[in-house]
Amino acid sequence: MIPIRLSRLLATTIGLLLIAPAAHAEVFKFEDDPFAGSTALTTPGRQIVGNERFIPDFDVLNDKFAFNRQAFGTANGIQLFNGSASDIPSGGVNFIVLDTFDFDGDFSNGNQLNAGQAATLIANAVTETGSGFFIYFNSGLNLPRLVFSTDLSTPTADLKVLARFTGLTGDAGQAIMPEISAKNIGAVPEPASWAMMLTGFGLVGAAARRRKPVLAMA
Repeated sequence: MIPIRLSRLLATTIGLLLIAPAAHAEVFKFEDDPFAGSTALTTPGRQIVGNERFIPDFDVLNDKFAFNRQAFGTANGIQLFNGSASDIPSGGVNFIVLDTFDFDGDFSNGNQLNAGQAATLIANAVTETGSGFFIYFNSGLNLPRLVFSTDLSTPTADLKVLARFTGLTGDAGQAIMPEISAKNIGAVPEPASWAMMLTGFGLVGAAARRRKPVLAMA
């Protein structure tokens, strides 16, 4: 049996660990089917669905994206690559932070990069089929955007723009790109996981209640 003081300390410590991150970081959750209510998946050719979430403040040191594994097909986790289009590996990644800001590589005609062009640059390198995410810097909007692709290896894959970083425009937006890492990505806890966690807390509390302190005799 766990001593009552130890069980209380354990429960308090776990509680603090769960609560503490919320005070210092924000988790941007994406839980729903990205193409819900859209005909993109049944329409021939590449479809790009907008109506993304606006994120005015993103702290690369603390904030995190959390995705529903089932809705986005990431049951095997997230494998991140951050770098230029020419260095993207052919496989083994499903989250790409694109540190390339021009589609044709000719800066003399001005920076140009939209969601479809960014997806094409990625598809030119990736040969392993599978859905995934990418963050790119949109030249027209002058800010980064987070996008989901049904297949990173296909230049005609349907895309859903999940978010735009409205507080990171211009040079600040481009400068933040190399700083985005795996620590900024997580998964939304599944209902079963929460149930097991709450059950565990209940068992600890029940054990504490059953063990009554022994009163010292005078």
